[in-house]
Parts: sequence; C-alpha cells; structure tokens
Amino acid sequence: MAGTLPEQVVSFPSSGEGAVTRATYEHPWPVRFCHWLNSVSLLILAASGLRIFLAFPSFGPKVPQKNFFRPPASLTLGGWLGGALQWHVTFAWIYVATGLFYLGYQLWSGHFRQVLFRPRDLSGVWPMTRHYFFFGRKPPLREPYNAQQKLAYTSAIALGALSVLTGMVLYNPVQFSFLGTLLGGFHLARVWHFAVLCGLLLFLAGHLVMVVLHGWNNFMSMLTGWKKNPEYLP
Repeated sequence: MAGTLPEQVVSFPSSGEGAVTRATYEHPWPVRFCHWLNSVSLLILAASGLRIFLAFPSFGPKVPQKNFFRPPASLTLGGWLGGALQWHVTFAWIYVATGLFYLGYQLWSGHFRQVLFRPRDLSGVWPMTRHYFFFGRKPPLREPYNAQQKLAYTSAIALGALSVLTGMVLYNPVQFSFLGTLLGGFHLARVWHFAVLCGLLLFLAGHLVMVVLHGWNNFMSMLTGWKKNPEYLP
C-alpha cells in the first residue's frame, strides 16, 4: 500500500548556525485523544476487574473452591463488588465508544495503513526485537512505525475486541449465550477475559519500553501530534 508517510512536513531554523529542524504531523488529534482516554480506561478496567475477580478468585467450581490468584487489594478499585462493578461498567462503555471512534477514524482517514501489521512486515519483527531487548543494531526506519510496533498495535486492537466480546458474556450470559457457546461456556469466558487482561498489560509494559527507547521526541509527539526530526523522512 502506498501513502504510509505523514503528509504534513515542516522545516524551521533551530539553534546552531545553519541548523534546521524538520517535523512531521505524525499523530492526528483523534489518535491522540483515543490513545490517552483508552489508556486511562484500561487502567481503571484492570483495577476494578481485579476487585470483581476477588469475589470469586477461581476458574473452577465453587465447591470445593481452589483460589487461582488473589490480587492485593491495593491494586484494585471499587472497595467492594458493587462499587467495582459500577466503575467497570461505566468505563467499559467509554472503552467501547473510544475504540469504535478510533477504528472509524482509522478506516475513514486511511491512517490504518501506517499501523496495520501485514505479511510483508513479518521479516522485520526479529531485527526490531533484537534491538529492543538484546541490544542489537537498530534497523533503518522507513515508516513512522516499525514492524514490531505494527505487530504490537495490531495485536492490541485484536485483544481489545476480544476483551469486549468476553466481557459481554460475563455481563449478561443469558442475552449473549451464543457468544458464550462460541467461547466454550461462561467459565471459559472468564478465563479468556482474564487472559486478555494479562495480554493487554504485557502490551502496556512493552509499549513503555518502546517509549523509553525511542526517546523524548517520540513521547512529545503523542501530546502535540508533531514529531521532530523523524529518521524515516527522506
């Protein structure tokens, strides 16, 4: 696909004789809005979800109950089951609405071409993994997002969709019984929902590693939209 580079590029003088800074409008406002709102929503959903999980911290039958995992109360939100459900359901709606808005914008604007992982990106995953986690040489960057980032963001969207589908089963198992059947029943839907949470938290940890390695300009671009001196500009 063509058109993977941002369209808006500006140049302006910077400190130093003859020095020029180039900047590109890498993150449009809908992307930044969804990024920050969904980040907050995800953290609140995780904390309130763990409090809900504390009401029955097992994936097996209740009799006899063998607890799978008891998260520390300090990592949870809501205080009790009813309070946690209120937080969880409220921000689940925000999470879903933001996700739909994000996907709609990506399709309407064509911005998805920059972040969608495709078969041709497969060969670039290991070189970037080696650079991020094993101090390997950094491959040349020709697009705003490298192969590892595309794989991470595309996977996060898939995990987000699965979190909503499994959450629908847990929220109303009778109305969404057909989904529950596809997922293997209510108990397995709980397993999938918990596994998706773990996957999203792993994505968040990896995302923070990427932010640190890519530097301050990369972080600021998600606040202002503009990225200074991106290496992929010709």
